[in-house]
Amino acid sequence: MDLRLLRYFVTIAEQSTFTNAASLLHISQPSLSTALKKLENELGLILIDRSTRGLKLTREGEILYEEAKKLMTHYEHVSDEMKRIKTYGPPELAIGVIESSIFWVPKVIKQFKAEFEDAHISLLEVLSLKDVIKALNNFDIHLAVTNQYINSKDIQTTPIYEERFVAILPPAHSLSEKSDIEIYDLKDEPFIISKEGFRTREDVLNVFRQASIQPNIQFEIERLETAVSLVENELGITVVPENYIKYSKKGTFHTKEIRDANSTRTVYLAYDKKRYLSPLVLRMITLIKEFY
Repeated sequence: MDLRLLRYFVTIAEQSTFTNAASLLHISQPSLSTALKKLENELGLILIDRSTRGLKLTREGEILYEEAKKLMTHYEHVSDEMKRIKTYGPPELAIGVIESSIFWVPKVIKQFKAEFEDAHISLLEVLSLKDVIKALNNFDIHLAVTNQYINSKDIQTTPIYEERFVAILPPAHSLSEKSDIEIYDLKDEPFIISKEGFRTREDVLNVFRQASIQPNIQFEIERLETAVSLVENELGITVVPENYIKYSKKGTFHTKEIRDANSTRTVYLAYDKKRYLSPLVLRMITLIKEFY
């Protein structure tokens, strides 16, 4: 399939008229119409509905547009990456992370930098499922450490470890003297939880569902740091991944294991398997897998 013809087709679809598309592509309108017909003949499909006055894609045309757009974006990214490498040297590496991973990710990066000391690394917090998928599809990140399982044929999602949830209590809470607690102990407490769309929210709610308990939700937040701050100010209690508390600075709160609940979650490594993955990206993927 000719990439030039696909680019013409994508431009036609986005400009909505042959005139505008031809002008943008710097070719004549008859040449553009001929190119489209050639693509349709090659595929054996009608891509533009010519029975209507305005330009309208057929169902086949809509499918091709979506896939061709991904291909063009990928092609442009690889082309730009090669030009950048030629001009500026080693490429950048962008990693999406969740809050509980930022305490072990630097250990992997340290090992990575020993091998690629000139590489420039960006760490971006991508928390919700929508954010992770968008960042991967837009090439904002090369890979993601996420607690979201991504059900997509284009994205490889590999489990790398599990982590427990623990309860966080205010400094003078009545449960602070107990060595551990039961989920029922939290039933009527003012509860702090992640907003809708965050996998952590569903994981925590599942812990309560297992005990047939509805938490008394008083606050909805995006970052675990905010939840802990609210707890320290005695505004409620929360449940967070153990790794976040284990490696964070000590605060004025109490951490308690939840004795009677299956309170764990899986953390995944995700990347677009159809995207060009440079040796640096592949090496980082290997190091993360080897770390666990």
